[in-house]
Amino acid sequence: MIGIIGAMDEEVSRIKEEMQEVTIKTKASMDFYKGTMEGKDVVVVRSGIGKVNAGICTQILVDEYGIDAVVNTGIAGSLNADIDIGDIVLSTDALQHDMDATGFGYEPGVIPRMEKSVFVADERLRTLARECCERVNPDINIFEGRVVSGDQFISDKDKKNYILDTFQGYCTEMEGAAIAQAAYLNNIPFLIIRAISDKADDSATEDYPTFEKKAIMHSVNLMREMIKNI
Repeated sequence: MIGIIGAMDEEVSRIKEEMQEVTIKTKASMDFYKGTMEGKDVVVVRSGIGKVNAGICTQILVDEYGIDAVVNTGIAGSLNADIDIGDIVLSTDALQHDMDATGFGYEPGVIPRMEKSVFVADERLRTLARECCERVNPDINIFEGRVVSGDQFISDKDKKNYILDTFQGYCTEMEGAAIAQAAYLNNIPFLIIRAISDKADDSATEDYPTFEKKAIMHSVNLMREMIKNI
């Protein structure tokens, strides 16, 4: 069974429309839609925004549904000049850019007393996602790289440059690395899929609402094709 997590209603409502034989269970104020999609067993859920919501959501998927893998779909701000609005980033790995224990001698992003702070995405899922995206979204570019997460909407050029220089991320958002960490702790494969909605700089607040719908459409097209072929 595949768990599919989106942060916002807009990100998951289109996917839920594709499902059959749906049953709904509410836990931790989240509605978990269990059913089939393209003949495959899936659970689709809106986690809510931010790392805490995302981590809790992932753990519930593991505990209540015994998922075999988790895919986090949604939108993000680009950190790479080559990645334009509308393009898609597939995670190679993920980390939390706002984890800061530098006062204790740790590097930025390092989680104290954990063996890993950078969580590696599943290569098989990523390869499948690329193949599917090339078929259903031929009009956009696909990138594979690091997703960095924090409980911040990045709309400041200086902050963007700091995150890019420090962590070499391809895009920034608010949930993926928490889902990645929960998946790692539970030993299940994960993939983060991000359609770019803004440039994570001073133009972000203007670009985001304009391009959000287009970015979500690309994500939904990809998710549908992935489930069909998984």
